[in-house]
Amino acid sequence: MQLRASPHLHSGRDVPTIMRHVVYALLPICAFSIWQYGLSSLALIVTVTLSCLAAERISNKLSGTVNTLSDWSATITGVLLALTLPPAFPLWMGTVAGFSAVWLGKSLFGGLGHNAFNPALVGRAFVQAAFPTAITTWAPAFAPQRFTEFIPSTLTLPLMQPNDISAWVAANMVDGFTGATPLARWKFEHFVYPVQDMITGAASASTGETSALLLVLCGLYLIARKFMDWRIPVAVVGSALLLALAFRLFGGDEYPPVHLVLLSGGLMLGALFMATDMATSPVSPRAVWAYGAIIGVVTILIRYFGGLTEGVMYAILFGNALAPLLDKYLQPKVFGARR
Repeated sequence: MQLRASPHLHSGRDVPTIMRHVVYALLPICAFSIWQYGLSSLALIVTVTLSCLAAERISNKLSGTVNTLSDWSATITGVLLALTLPPAFPLWMGTVAGFSAVWLGKSLFGGLGHNAFNPALVGRAFVQAAFPTAITTWAPAFAPQRFTEFIPSTLTLPLMQPNDISAWVAANMVDGFTGATPLARWKFEHFVYPVQDMITGAASASTGETSALLLVLCGLYLIARKFMDWRIPVAVVGSALLLALAFRLFGGDEYPPVHLVLLSGGLMLGALFMATDMATSPVSPRAVWAYGAIIGVVTILIRYFGGLTEGVMYAILFGNALAPLLDKYLQPKVFGARR
């Protein structure tokens, strides 16, 4: 007779199953991005994902561990990382981002489940520091020639200055394109994009951040299948909403409208697909709510008072760093124990 350690009853959902469904949820976002930006978006998503897979396999070889490609974690890292990058991002820089995400964000900590920070955001933070110009170069959505030619900067040779895309924009007759995201235009011009542009993806943004509605629908799929803790995105978006409302109420037009705060930038992508990373988020109920609230508040503070137009990436990394402390000090009281 053999006895195994608890739990004896479980859902039967292993890590590869959960990871695979997250990839499924990201596929519509990838497809919409390719519809918006064409060949450049497709090439970026494929290149970054393959780079993460290659980095994972090399890490397995060097460490003498089993092949972990089948757990889908490297695939998720690659897809998520690509969706946080501008569609005109050079492919060779995307490769650097992929290797940085896996090696610095996961392998350095001992692999899946041991990483302290979201690997995709580690890779994004690395290339933001290394290539600040390229990471803020935006391309217009729905350019007429997007399915027949690449955005020029996509095919920039390694270690070379990214190709200028202004001539390509003019050749594609993209009227009204400013090369700035909705958050940047508000910060420097106090210009407010129409709501429909931020829902349909007409506004400039990172590859997977353009349609808040699509992101929410894909996130709801994971929540319905119970592959995501719904409390985290609710806490992130809810705290950001309340703080944005407070600033707007007491500060007036000095602060952006609430719809701009919620629908633009990486708030929805980060809240639904990155802050919810199981390895880097808390597990106890009160800690989960506090974790999400901290991310939402820090995001707004960076957007309003920081030098950057976007703060989601740093807010989530900050939340990841606090997750162990939140679990320690906000864990439920053990039944029968003294307070």
